[in-house]
Amino acid sequence: MRRKTKAIFIGPVQVGGDAPITVQSMTNTDTRDWLKTVRQIQRLHRAGCEIVRVAVPDQEAAKALAKIVKKSPIPVIADIHFDYKLALMALEAGVHGLRLNPGNIGSAQKVRIIVREAKNRNVPIRIGVNAGSLEKKLIEKFGGITAEAMVESALYHVRILEEMDFNLIKISLKASDIPLMLDAYRLLAQKVDYPFHIGVTEAGPKNTGIIKSAVGIGALLAEGLGDTLRVSLTADPVEEVTIGYQILKALGLREYGAEVISCPTCGRTQVNIMKIAREVEKYAKKVRKPLKIAVMGCAVNGPGEAREADLGIAGGKGEALLFKKGKVIRKIAEEEILDVLKAEIRKLEEE
Repeated sequence: MRRKTKAIFIGPVQVGGDAPITVQSMTNTDTRDWLKTVRQIQRLHRAGCEIVRVAVPDQEAAKALAKIVKKSPIPVIADIHFDYKLALMALEAGVHGLRLNPGNIGSAQKVRIIVREAKNRNVPIRIGVNAGSLEKKLIEKFGGITAEAMVESALYHVRILEEMDFNLIKISLKASDIPLMLDAYRLLAQKVDYPFHIGVTEAGPKNTGIIKSAVGIGALLAEGLGDTLRVSLTADPVEEVTIGYQILKALGLREYGAEVISCPTCGRTQVNIMKIAREVEKYAKKVRKPLKIAVMGCAVNGPGEAREADLGIAGGKGEALLFKKGKVIRKIAEEEILDVLKAEIRKLEEE
């Protein structure tokens, strides 16, 4: 059962309530270069990104936001650290949301100034607690960076917003340590009903980051926690979107694009399944229609898995059976498998 939360809107995109779990990313361009940033946002949008966050490190970047917001095909969130005046400039530029880090934004009075302006504009705020920038007083109080310390930081800033009758709030409690992150979200879920933005921060380079994100984000989603997510990778942000959807698809929470399943190979395999699966997966990245494609190597599990997929093969000795919508279509020689699968994928996309 998914946790019941309040619903907020980031531009036209609903987060929380009964809305699908949304996939976010963050640009890694220099925000001051508005055209380059917009082009990356467009790439992210084509990959399925639904909300994008941009860094606002200085006033020049803040000034570029107006053009970015105007040209962006998806809602834009301004990522603000240290200087509350940048948040005010971002709101003036028309951003659809703010992300504030309580640990470094400064005094409560500065937060209140931001909240007042956000309330006037009906712009949601994400309280983004990060284990790496937790307030020193909380680290001292709890004897280190703990889930309890992270939750107390979030609740303190929630109270500031609530005291101003502001409830367009979502919360994140990110850490690179997965057990810490899980404990923090679980604890906070017992105390508030605001939507959660989830993710494993500083997850690492692509391969390491994918594993940590799948474990951390997947664990929360499996428990019904999470309303919007970002996979944080030291890689092209388009990869973050792709992996985000793969995590959601693996849990049956979203349908988007093609899913390729393939066998791990063994001594029974008599066609080059590793190469075929790799090439099919590469080709299928361009597919936006929700399709299930099975690349199986032998007669043990192959026919059953291929029959359950939209399209699939079950390998034999130098050949394979081609399945489509549960039916055997024909036998194909090994050297034809890739071309035939690509052609059949195109047909299914056009149907």
